[in-house]
Amino acid sequence: MNSKAIAYLRSLAHTLNPVVRIGNKGLSASVIKEIELNLNAHELIKIKIQNDDRSVRESMLSEICEALKATAVNHIGLQIIVYRQASEPKIVIPK
Repeated sequence: MNSKAIAYLRSLAHTLNPVVRIGNKGLSASVIKEIELNLNAHELIKIKIQNDDRSVRESMLSEICEALKATAVNHIGLQIIVYRQASEPKIVIPK
């Protein structure tokens, strides 16, 4: 995905509220399942991670993207934004 597409998705995600929250127990199978359900429903989601360590949040983001074949859009503070195109896309990404 090119930088223009990432910037477009980031602008769309600006108004979103986090749909999944990852607590102190970290990334479990049930959390991954919940993220997948929300990706199927919305394509673009915001996730809030309750962990102060940036490296832990980055590793969770890469683990989520790898497990669900999603694209990391942004990581700011405690929030990450993830995108995965649905079989019937709802978001039209500019080329």
